[in-house]
Amino acid sequence: MPPDARRAAEKVARQSYGKLIAFLAARSRDVPAAEDALSEALASALRVWPERGVPGNPEAWLLVAARRNLMQAARHRTVEANAQTTISAAFEEAEERMNAAGNAVFPDERLKLLFACTHPAIDSSVHTALMLQTVLGIEARTIARTFVVSPETMSQRLVRAKVKIRDAGIPFAVPPRPALPGRLAAVLSAIYAAYGLGWDGLDGEEERHSLPGEAIWLGRALLAVLPDEPEAIGLLSLMLHCEARRSARRDDSGRYVPLDEQDTTAWNAIMIAEADALLRKAGSFDRFGPFQCQAAIQSVHAARRLSGTTDWQALTTLYAALVMMKPTLGAHVSQAAVIGRALSATVGLERLDKLDPRDIASYQPYWAVRAFLLTEAGDAYMTAIGLSDSPAVRDFLTGRLKEARHAISS
Repeated sequence: MPPDARRAAEKVARQSYGKLIAFLAARSRDVPAAEDALSEALASALRVWPERGVPGNPEAWLLVAARRNLMQAARHRTVEANAQTTISAAFEEAEERMNAAGNAVFPDERLKLLFACTHPAIDSSVHTALMLQTVLGIEARTIARTFVVSPETMSQRLVRAKVKIRDAGIPFAVPPRPALPGRLAAVLSAIYAAYGLGWDGLDGEEERHSLPGEAIWLGRALLAVLPDEPEAIGLLSLMLHCEARRSARRDDSGRYVPLDEQDTTAWNAIMIAEADALLRKAGSFDRFGPFQCQAAIQSVHAARRLSGTTDWQALTTLYAALVMMKPTLGAHVSQAAVIGRALSATVGLERLDKLDPRDIASYQPYWAVRAFLLTEAGDAYMTAIGLSDSPAVRDFLTGRLKEARHAISS
């Protein structure tokens, strides 16, 4: 197969998967069927495009092909005639949007799919994983690694959840205001989880490279629908603050650079200004939440660009608030790191020592922070190095370990 055709198919699959699934599933009310139909369409593209050439609008080609696959599958299943009619009428919209040039403009309905995935009828423990796969096309094995379960277990959970959406007739819509708070929290967490996967995948997993941009797009789309939700505003501010520093995370040789050593002139000043403006807007609603708190933490770090110093006392205050609102393991470890800088390494280590050994045994950030705080840090550094998936981070920690050993011996 010519490499151009394969790359085109892979690019569309990577960039448009969630948009296509959302459009198809919102009309068929069947996520597994939509996934099967799109998978068949992608397989057809790999067969047809090398012979006929890549179409001018690959996304539109896949949409029509998947729509036909769905209609054929519906005809082969034993369904009521009115159900077939409903599906057929719904998909006429797709072909009506096709013009003679083969272009298509169809609505991006990923937000509707996000909220369908957080319906109360679905086990809350699978909400985020379900959204990561259906909306962003992340493979089950990657999600399983994030949630520390086997790929088989994760696949089974996802299949059950998708069948539940179909069989329970869960609507594809942004819920009414009374039902919004609980559903919104799950959507925000899933969007941030997607951003985090892309952030952690910076070292070369190509399929993750578009995730930060996709997550930010979803954050903006959510805010357009819910402009008065301070936590939605806070999430977008948080992601923009992080994204503003992307180019500074590596030096010219590709080595990892920790936040407090990054060159602030490499940060995106325009993105930081937008993030801070959003944070101020969120604060005007007087409903402070964990995403706003995390965005405020990043804003304090961003202020070093102007002041030249980091306000560690302000960070201590903000982390105290964060662990009260959302006492995750990551928040506790980050709080200990900040306390170690603001007060002393001893106090920071005391905070780390209070964490459950079962929770931190394989949690790489814990060992990285502990290694930083310990004077004689050899064992902790080796554990942190072994648990890191990032070659750049491993190289950085190895360098720090050498420095620590040198300081001890001299």
